[in-house]
Amino acid sequence: MEEKLSLLHQQPVHITGAGRTDSGVHARQMVAHFDWQNPIDDLKLMTEKLNGMLPYDIAIEKIVRVREDAHARFDALTRTYQYCVTNRKNPFQDEWIYRMPLKGIDFPRMNEACKILYEYSDFTCFSKLHTDVKTNNCRIEYAQWEQEGDMRVFTIRADRFLRNMVRAITGTLFEVGRGKCSLDGFRQVIEAKDRCLAGTSVPAKGLSLVEITYPADLFIE
Repeated sequence: MEEKLSLLHQQPVHITGAGRTDSGVHARQMVAHFDWQNPIDDLKLMTEKLNGMLPYDIAIEKIVRVREDAHARFDALTRTYQYCVTNRKNPFQDEWIYRMPLKGIDFPRMNEACKILYEYSDFTCFSKLHTDVKTNNCRIEYAQWEQEGDMRVFTIRADRFLRNMVRAITGTLFEVGRGKCSLDGFRQVIEAKDRCLAGTSVPAKGLSLVEITYPADLFIE
């Protein structure tokens, strides 16, 4: 994207993304900002030109003006991820849904475990070890498994996420669903703040970043 933007503007352009995801994780929505001194007369035309230059797996939905101090990463209010699983083979879904046996998995019990997440803010147990973050505190606003056709979809929204956090939470929830971890055990995993006690992270391919929200006054009409 930096290369193509630089070509359009005939000078170097650097972009700053709203965050980073694990290799193999998808983004149905991603936000980035770039600084530009001169006015851009037609943002819609610029979007069309950029889409024509980018590879098939990158699509620009829109380009909008924001305040001069706006920052794609630090101004984000919430981020929402979804993890999708199915037991049905479907070549049209293979790139973004994880296929696995679902028989015998207790999803209602997993949703009971999801409610426990609201009681805590320190999620060291679900974080990749030896990261450079200053705190492992996050505020989870929503976490729920739902059925959509032949898929089971786990949606989780928080003010921020740690590296590998969603995949580790999902893997531990499956331990609950399979009866290998009780609800009290799930609580103990969180309180222990030990990644070794949590479940194995699920594969990246089923995970997608689906929404990032910002303050309304960040955008210029």
